[in-house]
This record gives sequence, C-alpha cells and structure tokens, in this order.
Amino acid sequence: MLNSFLLLAEAVVYFSVMVTLFRFRRRIGLGVFVCALGVMHFLETYLASVFYVALPFGMVSPGSAVLFSGKLVMLLLLYMKEDAATVRQPIYGLLLGNALMIGLVLLLRLHTIAALPDGRLPDIGFIDQMGWLMVWGTTLLFVDAILIILLYEKLGRYLRKAPFARILISVACVLTFDQAGFFTALHFVAGAPMAVFFGGWFAKMAAAVTFSTMLVAYLKWFEERQVTAPRGLTDIFDTLTYRERYEALVEHVGRDGLTGLLHRGRFDADGEAAVQTSLRTARPLSLLIIDVDHFKSINDRFGHAEGDKVLKAVAALLGEAASAEDQVFRIGGEEFAILSSRPHSVARLLGESIRHAVKGSAATSRFELTVSAGVSSVSETTRCLADLFALADQRLYKAKSTGRDRVVGEPGGHEADTAAAWTKSAQI
Repeated sequence: MLNSFLLLAEAVVYFSVMVTLFRFRRRIGLGVFVCALGVMHFLETYLASVFYVALPFGMVSPGSAVLFSGKLVMLLLLYMKEDAATVRQPIYGLLLGNALMIGLVLLLRLHTIAALPDGRLPDIGFIDQMGWLMVWGTTLLFVDAILIILLYEKLGRYLRKAPFARILISVACVLTFDQAGFFTALHFVAGAPMAVFFGGWFAKMAAAVTFSTMLVAYLKWFEERQVTAPRGLTDIFDTLTYRERYEALVEHVGRDGLTGLLHRGRFDADGEAAVQTSLRTARPLSLLIIDVDHFKSINDRFGHAEGDKVLKAVAALLGEAASAEDQVFRIGGEEFAILSSRPHSVARLLGESIRHAVKGSAATSRFELTVSAGVSSVSETTRCLADLFALADQRLYKAKSTGRDRVVGEPGGHEADTAAAWTKSAQI
C-alpha cells in the first residue's frame, strides 16, 4: 500500500513541477521545460534497469511507470500547445546526446585508468549497459512520440468533445507498445523476468489514467482552450508539420509579396482595432506614413528591377527601426505605414531615425535616397483610423511640398498634450 501511495505522490510531484515550468514558458523560456525533461532521462533509465518495488500485480519501476509515462504526456502537451517542430527538438536532442555518450565511453575505454587513493575504479561496464539501454529507450521514445501524435489526431475525428478519453486512449496505447519494446531490451540486457513486464504494464495503465486526468485538468484550468484542425494520416511528416505550415500560410496571406511587410488590407483591419484599443485603454498610438522621395525617377533611370530592390531595402530598414510591438505595412507603391504604441513626440523621433537610416544605408546610398514622413496620434479629434490616416497623410503632403526629406508632426499643442495626458492616466 505504501509503495502505491509513493508512486502516486511521485507522479503528482513530477507533473506539478513540469507543468509549472511549461505554464511560465513565455516568461522564463521553453528551454527551461525542455532541459528539465532531458535531465530526468538518465534517472529514468537507471531506475528502469535496477530499481523496482513490489506491488500486488507485480514488480514495478518508478523510472518506467512514473518518469517515462510522465515524459510522454509532457511531449503530448508540448505538441498540443506549441507545434511539431518544437516537440522534435527534445526528442532529437535526447537521441543524439545518448549516441554521443556511447561514443565518448568507447574513447574513455582507451584511457589507462589510475585508481583513487582508496583503490576504487570506475564501473565502465555499468556505463556501457546503461548507455545502450538509454539509446534503445530514446529510439523507442522517438517512435512513441510520433505514434502518440498521430493517434491523438486520429481520435480527434471521433472524440473531439471528449478530451479525457482522447488523451487516455492515446497514452495507454502508446505506453503498451513501449512496454513491449522496452521490456524486450531489458530482458536480454538485464535478464528481467516476465513479472516485470506485466507489473510494468499495469503500472503504466494506472499512470495513463493519472496523468491524463491531471493533463485535462491543467488544460481546462490553466491553458487557453485549444482549437485544433483535423489532420489526415497520409504522410507522417506532413501531419507533424501541419500546424507550422498552416500558421505560416495564415501569416503569409496578410503580407505584401515583394517586401514581406503587412499589406493594406491588414492595415485597415489591424489599424482600426488598434485605434479602438487605444481609445479604450487610454494608451498612446501613433501612425507614421512614410513615402520614398522621387521614387518614379529611380524606376525611370534604373528600371523597375532596381526599384523593387530599393523598396525591399527600405522595408528592411523600417523593420529594423520598428520595435517588436510596432506593425509595419506597405500601403501603396512606395508608401509605407507604421502603427506604433508610442507617444506623439517619440513617434516623431522614430520618423527622424528612419529618415537618417535611409540616407545612411549602403543599400540605397547610390540612389541618394530620401524619405518624407507624416505623423499623427490618437487624440480627441482622431478617434478612428480614417481620421488618423487623413491627418498623417496631410502632414506627409506638407513634408513633400516643403522640400521633402523631412518628418512633419505636431511638436506641441492639443494633440501632443492629449497623448501625454493619456499616457499619464494609463500609468496611474
């Protein structure tokens, strides 16, 4: 009874710590979760080869029943909430790391080993045995990870509204397959009896129920609801990269084909939403409209191919100048826009920074390229995207008509005062 309780406690501790690391992945980085997953691999294999406890239904190793089962569930969680490219990283890392360990052990054997003062010598035979067992276990893990993802997706067609059953069946089936594969190696390498197979299988089924219950609870209470699209099983690699390709396609659809910047349609949609958010939260929002001066002359003198290169170079400079929170758009032939969550005065400084960057860029220097910009900010008189755009466009026209190569905004006055007041109220 005590052994059963301790196994359950180990499962709860393992799951709680791992999902806590996963929950805070945006703040501390996903690498912390992945490293913790990998660090447990050696202990898991060591326990599976030598550490067993007696239960009413047979001999059970915490390494196999708790740690391995938990790791497989963590990989499924990683796939569900991230993507296939991410879940492949720890699997490949474990496989290659264990192969490297075997290679180094073969080299270590060539050393002339000096005994310690008390006469102790390293147990290289133990390292050999553990190493091959770890490589075999990681190879099985690679297959297990593919199978559990495919099975999880296949069951989604029938159990989309029953997440517990979907996860439990996926985990239980793959753990059964793994138990057969791992026991085969354990039997020949370590001489494990059949009682180990049956005891381990029963324990893994109990682990499947325990971990599936905790995973569903975690997803329900701590993670946003996952909306998954159905996927076929025709091609394993297509299946595993579906999310990556789908997200890349969605992102590509909203981008300009030449420069890779967000296009005019996205500007209209995202811009209006950003203005409304600014009005609701009283946080500053500024719009910069940037136009390449005398761009037609570049096309006329050097050809459209060179003109396209200029546009790409300007787009790259805008992307470098903008912050991660800013959105950069191509809204016309040689006209660009930046939606920036900066106060008006800071947005004007951004415009000046862009103007100087374009003049000093090696990619555009032979054209003596300059840009003009108009800046406007959300205020009491600009309460929709159309008003914000019209004001910035008016100031861009003023920049063009007064000599080009300049940024026009309001250095002070009502607009800047309103933006400053909103910034202060947001801080309060």
